[in-house]
Amino acid sequence: MARRNKILVPEARDSLDQLKAKIAGTSDPQAAKFEAAEEAGVPLKNGYNGQLTSEQAGKVGGRLGGGMVREMVRMAQENMKKK
Repeated sequence: MARRNKILVPEARDSLDQLKAKIAGTSDPQAAKFEAAEEAGVPLKNGYNGQLTSEQAGKVGGRLGGGMVREMVRMAQENMKKK
């Protein structure tokens, strides 16, 4: 199944990758999902991960995506307070 998630503003890719790394607690955006998987106890490896259950994949994606959304909401609230 092809991924349909697209960034509406392609120029934002670097900033989103930095945010993902910040949420995962690492400095390397590429290592963020592996860090989140390790914290969740999910055996994620580089390359094909078809052996993972939906629950395991959700633990990794949910941890990163949920944390990113929370951080973006916090940043927007701070920005609104300044105005």
